Amino acid sequence: MKVLVTGGAGFIGSHIVDELVTTGHDVVVIDDLDPAAHSGLPQGLSSDASYVWGDVRDAQVLTDALVGVDAVCHQAAKVGLGVDFADVSEYVSRNCGGTASMLRALHDVSFAGRIVLASSMVVYGEGRYRCPEHGVVRPGARRLDDLDAGRFEPPCPTCGGPLDSESVPEDHWLIPRNVYATTKLTQEGLCEAYEREHPGCSVTSLRYHNVYGPRMPRDTPYAGVASLFRSAYERGDAPRVFEDGGQRRDFVHVRDIAAANVLALTNEAPASGALNICSGVAHTILEMAEALRPDGAPAPQVVGGYRLGDIRHVHASPERAEKVLGFRAEIGFEQGMTEFKTAALRATVGPLPHTLR
Repeated sequence: MKVLVTGGAGFIGSHIVDELVTTGHDVVVIDDLDPAAHSGLPQGLSSDASYVWGDVRDAQVLTDALVGVDAVCHQAAKVGLGVDFADVSEYVSRNCGGTASMLRALHDVSFAGRIVLASSMVVYGEGRYRCPEHGVVRPGARRLDDLDAGRFEPPCPTCGGPLDSESVPEDHWLIPRNVYATTKLTQEGLCEAYEREHPGCSVTSLRYHNVYGPRMPRDTPYAGVASLFRSAYERGDAPRVFEDGGQRRDFVHVRDIAAANVLALTNEAPASGALNICSGVAHTILEMAEALRPDGAPAPQVVGGYRLGDIRHVHASPERAEKVLGFRAEIGFEQGMTEFKTAALRATVGPLPHTLR
């Protein structure tokens, strides 16, 4: 099978490419090596894939790359909370505009194969909460006066009492809390619209939880928290943990993410709809910081504070992904974090390709 992987030179995309070529597929990659994430040609790219150095918003780039393609794995996106709201136009252009351009190109060639979309747990906003008295409730956005006072847990919207966080299923409400989250939900909607209007096409939206592992970008506002903490340790600094460190997340290794993508692309029966791609086990941010701590390194520093647009708890149920895809994360938290302590982060092997300079 010939598979187009957009963003295939990135952190997650490069691992998906590795998995696809290892299992015998023909892979073509489109990537524009966004300078916000790449300072040059990244190390570790598969020599068995074909690379088109261009932007998914470029119609000609897409038209050329789509020749003979049987399936599409859409990973290209600007990720993370970014620097501030000034990033809004770039997020919308790259994530929503890039997806729209890709779908238009697919429409022009009457593509009716599988599309696998890199979505994210951020589409849920705050996770799932239960009040002992009122059952499952939907808390509002956290209030600035509460955050400033160090009250980080969202209260019950009915009685104001404490809530317990629960695993989020795919049919939970979707309330994105920041620009990035809003663009990921829009990507899902655009791809679903394409599926409805193109008989034979199936779209699988994989809602990644907190992904970590080799080739993560380092020292950039768009890097994941695991990479930021590891980079701090490498500098001899204590990682700075916001709030009280009790935020719960589901950390899933990038090789498990790659395996889920390949299953969605190649399983006998297409898996239409959204799937949580997670480990099914929640850990706090502070636990993750401690797990990455090298011997003799300073302890993580809980500094309070918060990031606007962030949420308190979100972790998920892996049941649907196991039922539909046969996917279950294989790399546990302790094993994965121990490996990640010394795993190679993103590095470059040369300048940007001439077509991108």
